[in-house]
Amino acid sequence: MVKVTTERVSAFIAPYRVSSGRGFRLADFPTLSKQAASLQKEQAEDLLQQGRRKLSALQERLHAEASWSLLLILQGMDAAGKDGAIKHVMSGIDPQGVDVTSFKPPAGVELEHDFLWRCNLALPRRGRIGIFNRSYYEEVVAVRVYPHYLASQRLPQHCQSSGIWQDRMRAITDHERHLTESGTVIRKIFLNISREEQKNRLLARIEDPDKMWKFSPDDLRDRQRWPEFMAAYQSAIQATATRAAPWFVVPADNKAYARLVVAAIAIEALESMELAFPTVGPERARAARDAARLLAAESAKAPSRRRRKPA
Repeated sequence: MVKVTTERVSAFIAPYRVSSGRGFRLADFPTLSKQAASLQKEQAEDLLQQGRRKLSALQERLHAEASWSLLLILQGMDAAGKDGAIKHVMSGIDPQGVDVTSFKPPAGVELEHDFLWRCNLALPRRGRIGIFNRSYYEEVVAVRVYPHYLASQRLPQHCQSSGIWQDRMRAITDHERHLTESGTVIRKIFLNISREEQKNRLLARIEDPDKMWKFSPDDLRDRQRWPEFMAAYQSAIQATATRAAPWFVVPADNKAYARLVVAAIAIEALESMELAFPTVGPERARAARDAARLLAAESAKAPSRRRRKPA
């Protein structure tokens, strides 16, 4: 049985890490890993289960120390596996310590604020894990592909120049730097699915009555503009990949493999915090010993219950 260790986790995710946009090309990253081809179903489940146990232990320390927070941002085309990754990777940890937020197109009061505002409201508190299913990156990807969305944002005219995308990506980088300097560890994940695999998954949704509800005509609309979406993601990752808030371009054609990578990314992020349970001071330790003696004495004084003889 392969054991999940810190060294193996770091080596496993290293090929997918993007810490700088210099020389980055999305096309250089595979949608299907060679390792995925030889991954057996039982092996994948065993490794994922180990990963869940590791995450659970790290989450407990994160909560106890209450100094750090973790923000995982998942991006990708429709049917890339964002929902499944969240469900399967996070299923083994305490739900009280995790906040998952799925961002739809902004509406109502959200349109009355800047594009980062609504995501700020969902940031994880210290001691917690926050997961964004889509995020403010939609504002430099989807809105860039469909710029007519800008009209609904009621921006001043001078804010709608051709430089708006660079301005927004600079704002994102500044925002993420502020968060990391304030104790939020950020990991950004792009689930890199091929156009062919997306077609297969969309067809599976349509043909399965229990999954047809997931299908939206917008999925096909976005699919028809695949090259534009890839170009927008290329620009976004290139402009916002930093050492403190790196991107991971995860091969997502194999769902089981992609989930292992996502779990490993979360483990690596939590381990980077060097978490530890708080130490107890002398007064609290003394109070705990006194409480233990009282509880022990209480048990000794309690009357024993005699078993009633059967009639």
